[in-house]
Amino acid sequence: MNAGIAAFLCLVIYALGYLIYSSFLARSVFSLDDSRVTPAHNYTDGVDFVPTNKWVLFGHHYASIAGLAPMLGPAVAVIWGWLPALVWVVFGALLIGCVHDFSALVLSIRGKGQSIGAVAEQIIGPRAKTLMHIIIFFLVALAMGVFVYVIAFLFSPAPNEFQRDIHFPQAVIPSFGLMAIAVVIGFLVYKMNASWVKLAALGFSLTLVLIYFAQQDPVLSATGLNDINKAPGIKGWSMILLGYAFLASVLPVWMLLQPRDLLNSLLLYLGLTGLYLGIFVMQPEFVAPMIRTKVEGAPGIFPFVFIVIACGAASGFHSLVSSGTTSKQLNKESDARMVGYGGMIGESLLGLIAVFATTAGVMSHEKWMTIYANWGSVQGLGAKVGVFINGASTFLTGLGIDRHTGASFISIIVVSYALTSLDSATRLLRYNVEEIAKHWSIPLLNNRYLSSIVAVAAIGFFAFYEVDGKAAGLLLWGLFGTTNQLLAGLALLTVTLYLLQRGKPWVYTGIPMFFLLSQTLIAMSINLMGFYQGSKWTLFVVGLILLILAIWLVIEAVLCFIRYLHGSNCKQLDMEL
Repeated sequence: MNAGIAAFLCLVIYALGYLIYSSFLARSVFSLDDSRVTPAHNYTDGVDFVPTNKWVLFGHHYASIAGLAPMLGPAVAVIWGWLPALVWVVFGALLIGCVHDFSALVLSIRGKGQSIGAVAEQIIGPRAKTLMHIIIFFLVALAMGVFVYVIAFLFSPAPNEFQRDIHFPQAVIPSFGLMAIAVVIGFLVYKMNASWVKLAALGFSLTLVLIYFAQQDPVLSATGLNDINKAPGIKGWSMILLGYAFLASVLPVWMLLQPRDLLNSLLLYLGLTGLYLGIFVMQPEFVAPMIRTKVEGAPGIFPFVFIVIACGAASGFHSLVSSGTTSKQLNKESDARMVGYGGMIGESLLGLIAVFATTAGVMSHEKWMTIYANWGSVQGLGAKVGVFINGASTFLTGLGIDRHTGASFISIIVVSYALTSLDSATRLLRYNVEEIAKHWSIPLLNNRYLSSIVAVAAIGFFAFYEVDGKAAGLLLWGLFGTTNQLLAGLALLTVTLYLLQRGKPWVYTGIPMFFLLSQTLIAMSINLMGFYQGSKWTLFVVGLILLILAIWLVIEAVLCFIRYLHGSNCKQLDMEL
């Protein structure tokens, strides 16, 4: 089948989903009302709570949720064929992922800008908050620990010629240069009343200039970034990145987070536009099979195609962004539709391009079958990143961009995705630590500097601490997919109870919630059996604890529902729907 036609049809479906379904949710399910004052106005503090233009906030939200996972998950899931991955990325996003992100944002702005964990306490009960906090802390610290390792890996020079396509030191200068540009823009906009539009255009132009010069061999040689004996290396870059994450967590959102994410989002828009245009110009055929049910060493296609794709269709991490940084900056309720639902469509577009890059961007069917020969062949970091970047660069050749330049550009986008997730997630983890401290009466950790140190230390643990010769984060990464989907299901569970208590249509979140939780719990149980049989005791113990916490939280929700049926109100949010 022609991938260009498939891409066009998918874009039409996305457009219809946003125009029709998101409008229905905003109007008939959540009744968005701009007369309600949002937390950004109620609690303005110039650090976390800052009323923000919806276009700027969309850029922050989109850049924050669009990490590595929506590229890497589909790059593995296509091993079962292009059709299952494509269908789940598109329809899973529109019917589940977008609903999840949007509804978590709405609940948070009606709950004083609190995180989804704190909102769960008001909907279900105090134990629900504690259980959610534990799951959130583990998920964010684990994911960002791996992200630190991945970015450090990409920044490091290749040890030999054979690994040049999975190491990208040319991404260092644009990445850190963009941070400096963002700080200047933030200062000029908020302290000198300068124009967002003019400064964004100038900053983006400077970023593109940095990208161009950073690819030149003389620049890399002069800086020593491509010299394995001079560059910091993986551990050195990891320390630098943790230092950056700390600064990003404590600085006011207007100083770094907002302008940096706006510039990054512009870079992402340019990259996605170029890639889709490349598909339409080239009109490539799928070289991967449509459906492939038997793969050596792979688990069953159902439910694992949902779990592996994860963020490309639905992600629990997004509820943390929606209810963490984004809800504290939302100017008015109606902006939630574009930022929450629309932002997830943006991430799904990235997941979709990953499907095309790894099924139509590969040179031939024989080449594809070599890459995806068995489950083990697509599990390594280099395999995932390399297949996506090289496949995506194929589409750029349709626009007259040579493959090497295209691969360098895509690599910078990959790093940008990861870095924006890292800085936003560290702030989210800081919020989580502060909420835990408040619940357990530990006033010392209400200080944003100390709570950020705790957050960075947790991330550093998963990045540096080794178990059986492997970084703890890499060892436990097998739990990320199920934990992430689990959190999404639990967030939708909270939303469903919220709507049910208020007599609003709850099936639009209830059905996605049931599907996600059932598929995830099945996958977790299957994984646990595999960990036990393979004597992978660390994974087994941690996975078992997470499964018990999830079941416990579901039981708490069921008890709340029973109390509701018997006329006893569960706890209510301060702001009514």
